[in-house]
Amino acid sequence: MATNRPNPAQWVWYAFGGKLPDRCAEWVLHDVTCRTWVLRHLVRALIQLAPFCLLVLLPGPLWIRLTSILLGLLVGLFYSLCYMGETAEHRAIKHGFPAGMARETRELRRDVRRAAKHGIGYRPWWE
Repeated sequence: MATNRPNPAQWVWYAFGGKLPDRCAEWVLHDVTCRTWVLRHLVRALIQLAPFCLLVLLPGPLWIRLTSILLGLLVGLFYSLCYMGETAEHRAIKHGFPAGMARETRELRRDVRRAAKHGIGYRPWWE
């Protein structure tokens, strides 16, 4: 896995929606399905929204510029979170995986973690 990671320039390209080389496909699937996939998505979203902070260079009162940046970032993060699952699916599809693979992989990993947490003989209280 470590040898197939993108370099920093490729990662920035990937954060803005670009396609990585085929050798990184497994890393992409890991990126959109691992336990921290939501945090990774938020970091990519913040990277995408970072150029918005250049509004501070515009003329005008500082409080208006800072408020504009804050509100723009909040709206951008809101929409990014709303479409987080679809974005992860799109990234996986773009890198050669079938539709639904990212969601199914996340569900499988979640189920494996739950089974390991509760032990093999786990039975819910309602059974």
